[in-house]
Amino acid sequence: MFTNFYTKAKPILPGLGLSVGVAILAKLLALLVPKLGGATLAILLGIILGNTIFKQPALAVGTKFSESRLLEYSVVLLGFTVTFQTIGEMGIKGLIFILLMMTTVIAGAYWIGRKLGFNEKMSMMMAGGNAVCGSSAIGAIAPSIEANDEEKGQIITLVNLLGTIMMLTLPFLGIALFGDALLSKSALLGGTLQSVGQVVAGASLVNPETVKYAILFKITRIIFLVVVVFVFERKAQRDGIVTKKGSKKKFPIPWYVTCFLIFCIINSFFTLPALFSDGAHFVSTWFETTALAAIGLRLDFRKFLKEGPRFLLYGLSVGAVQTIAALVFIFILHI
Repeated sequence: MFTNFYTKAKPILPGLGLSVGVAILAKLLALLVPKLGGATLAILLGIILGNTIFKQPALAVGTKFSESRLLEYSVVLLGFTVTFQTIGEMGIKGLIFILLMMTTVIAGAYWIGRKLGFNEKMSMMMAGGNAVCGSSAIGAIAPSIEANDEEKGQIITLVNLLGTIMMLTLPFLGIALFGDALLSKSALLGGTLQSVGQVVAGASLVNPETVKYAILFKITRIIFLVVVVFVFERKAQRDGIVTKKGSKKKFPIPWYVTCFLIFCIINSFFTLPALFSDGAHFVSTWFETTALAAIGLRLDFRKFLKEGPRFLLYGLSVGAVQTIAALVFIFILHI
């Protein structure tokens, strides 16, 4: 059993070890520059090192594991630090904000895609990926509308490129516009950034409290993934771009969102020992920092140059729609 486990874990170890090492270095440097913080330094160090020294293909499996799995575990553990009272601070305005944002982004991204000459399937994947949760949403939508792997890969790349740009810019826009308004900054980041990793990374550039509330906005979007997949599938069937009907699919809500909600319910109805919340916060922080280091290590600037101008125009246009819509809705709803 141990031999089998080691065989499976061996390819992960180099990239995972590097991610942990960058996270530790970031934490140590944060003692010298506390205003930046370990999370910010982790992703910045990762970007620098990943585009200069550590480009080896052998690291990819481990950094991918660190980026995805550790971040998912971090979100799960965050459930021990959140209660319904915390979620309630979003209020009905927060829910309305998410619904308005998702509707606007889906309509805007689909319309822009069609105008730029992208086919209906690619436009729908771009709309769902940006409105809900990036690659995860695209992975759930693609089989429902029978998109091929090439189309899916192109849109995933585009969504991740856009998310990276927004992840590195929106936090500073939020600070400049909203100052100490916690919910406003959290809504801006949690309501726009594409993946959970980008939300955590972007919010970490602000402060830990923003991470907590931005994740709540983000998870609210993810919960609506079921609805988006259903609507897109029906539209694809109505438009005659799919041939299969009634095929069995996996439940599209990611496992870590379900676990987060379960732990949040437990934490809301039962008084847990401080060890749970303190321990969960400590481990979650280290998982998060390591995942952010991996995100930085995996950020390949060459991908920005490979995509054609039409793809980049599509991404930047959708990003502009998301950002402007978020600012308008935050202002109108007084979030």
